[in-house]
Amino acid sequence: MRKFLLMFVLSLAAGTLSVSAVAHGCIKGAVVGGVAGHLAGHHALAGAAVGCAVGHHRAKAKEKEDAREDARSQAATQPGPAAPSAPH
Repeated sequence: MRKFLLMFVLSLAAGTLSVSAVAHGCIKGAVVGGVAGHLAGHHALAGAAVGCAVGHHRAKAKEKEDAREDARSQAATQPGPAAPSAPH
């Protein structure tokens, strides 16, 4: 069991070195899900798979919310249309 846990930790460490842009949240979710799955009856791989999916979903939702907030802040700082000047 210790050998399996050691290999799992080493593979996670190696996986974090080559994280692609598509895997936002997957590594963190997989670690948390793997630990939870292991504690819930030796289902670490299933927990890691579900944790990866949930972590990726939450990261994408946060990314969308950040983009909306950026758009709101840019719209608030932009000046409105200038009022037409009266002829003299």
